[in-house]
Amino acid sequence: MLNKFKPITPGLRGTVLVSKKHLSKDKPVKSLLKPLKSTGGRNNQGRITSRRMGGGVKRKYRVIDFKRNKFDIQAEVLRNEYDPNRSSFISLIKYEDGELRYILSPKNIKEGEKIISGTNVDIKNGNCMPIKNIPVGTNIHNIEIKPGAGGQLVRSAGTTAQIVSKDQSFVQIKLVSGEIRHINMNSMATIGEVSNPDQKNIKLGKAGRKRYLGFRPKVRGVVMNPVDHPHGGGEGRTSGGRNPVTPWGVSTKGKKTRRNKKTNVFIIKRRKK
Repeated sequence: MLNKFKPITPGLRGTVLVSKKHLSKDKPVKSLLKPLKSTGGRNNQGRITSRRMGGGVKRKYRVIDFKRNKFDIQAEVLRNEYDPNRSSFISLIKYEDGELRYILSPKNIKEGEKIISGTNVDIKNGNCMPIKNIPVGTNIHNIEIKPGAGGQLVRSAGTTAQIVSKDQSFVQIKLVSGEIRHINMNSMATIGEVSNPDQKNIKLGKAGRKRYLGFRPKVRGVVMNPVDHPHGGGEGRTSGGRNPVTPWGVSTKGKKTRRNKKTNVFIIKRRKK
């Protein structure tokens, strides 16, 4: 659900934000928090290696259970919470033995619902099991690439992948990007779609809100000097006068930069251009 605002201030004109009415106002569980240090885009030598990072509101990291490796013990969803470190919401769950954990909140999961992880559990929203036991055509998220490593694929808000077919030792999965790839049959995945599908529709409305998130201003290459950028310089307003490139001369706008040849064998169909 989205919140739209009356333009009583310039910053609210056109602002569209995700409603958080259904989320808990309680403080996060202290035992599941870790300190998070901000780098400002700088490496161990103090040099900027990732541009346009810095500032932002201080955060604490919520320890998320991506592995879901507590098998055959039911857990109850205590509440859904906001997490500043990711686009989706998170759910606090309590197992029957009393252990508390945070998980990625599946879409439409409500307080009081029961979820479970295991090899042979029901195909129900929020349940987690090996991919080999999930029927073809089912929507899944939080998918492991290597069995036991924890979910690494399809964790962003509103995303979901689909099981296309099953081979002898691999399952074909269609990812959000359109890429179809092999995943090990014994890898775990969670049933359903990730929460907060309206995240893609938000409009921040003012530059300040972008600064809260840790982003610094972005300066175009064409307004720089020739010493600073290949697009820079020229008399008056120029459009760059060459193919668009990064400050280091690497072609941009469509150039493929993927170098991971080890996993090429697992990709059946590359993502859409």
